[in-house]
Amino acid sequence: MEYDSIIIGMGVAGISAAIYAKRAGNNVLMIEKMRPGGILNIIDNIENYPGFKSISGPDLSYQLFEQVTSLEIPYKIEEVIDISLEGNLKIVKTNKATYKATNILIATGRSPILLGLPNEEKLVGKGISTCALCDGSLYQGKEVAVVGGGNSALQEALYLSKIVKKVYLIHRREEFRGEENLVEKIKNQENIEIIYNSQVTELQEENGVLNKIVLNDEKTLEISALFIYIGYAPKTDFAKNLGITNPVGYIEVNENFETKVEGIYAAGDIIIKKVYQIVTAAAEGATAAIRFSRKKTTNKLTKTE
Repeated sequence: MEYDSIIIGMGVAGISAAIYAKRAGNNVLMIEKMRPGGILNIIDNIENYPGFKSISGPDLSYQLFEQVTSLEIPYKIEEVIDISLEGNLKIVKTNKATYKATNILIATGRSPILLGLPNEEKLVGKGISTCALCDGSLYQGKEVAVVGGGNSALQEALYLSKIVKKVYLIHRREEFRGEENLVEKIKNQENIEIIYNSQVTELQEENGVLNKIVLNDEKTLEISALFIYIGYAPKTDFAKNLGITNPVGYIEVNENFETKVEGIYAAGDIIIKKVYQIVTAAAEGATAAIRFSRKKTTNKLTKTE
């Protein structure tokens, strides 16, 4: 089946775009690899999104998904593995099927970056996590560590401090990069110990499960889990053949969120920009959808004339 627009990714940017596209009369399809909401599903608490004094990431995901279903926007839970061009059409190949559209919006977001230590990947799910909301309850009453200095690390350390016995917050610099109100909360939380100017250099395990970490000053911490929040990488491998990504995978767009390939748009955390926030992602998705919807209307008027 051929669509007016295919939106890849059902995070904030993608769902925002789908709402605007559907309301503008587009025949739209959404494709998501995992579950609607994207990275929202691993965020404990959101306090800076308009309309909500405080809301959990999963709750906001659910409300966004309810809008998708109420508008009867079709979606597929499939993994996009390739995008190719066929004249004015874009061919989207997934692990299950192939779809065609005049316009594509890429809004796949980012995934957490790991530390790059030798035995790290095999310990994911065995003491190493990138989601405190998902795994924090497994370590109730135990000692854990969080690595990072941005908002995500601070928020998740605070969340964990309500569940575990103690949180070691490890940051490679002297000052945090996160918001000042979060920093103050961290400093006032009795069971959070801040370790500045430090990096994890070694992961030790017992019976295939993480039990100790070694820092660059050779200090050893006995912990039950290590939560990593050192940054994110864009999920754009499937689009690299289009020549729209920079060397690290981010997509360059103009003010209308168009890439250099006509009919291919990008929004959210995968684009090159200065501010990575939920509210900006929503605006970017809406702007892109308005742009390709207006183009569709203009093209129809031109053909009629």
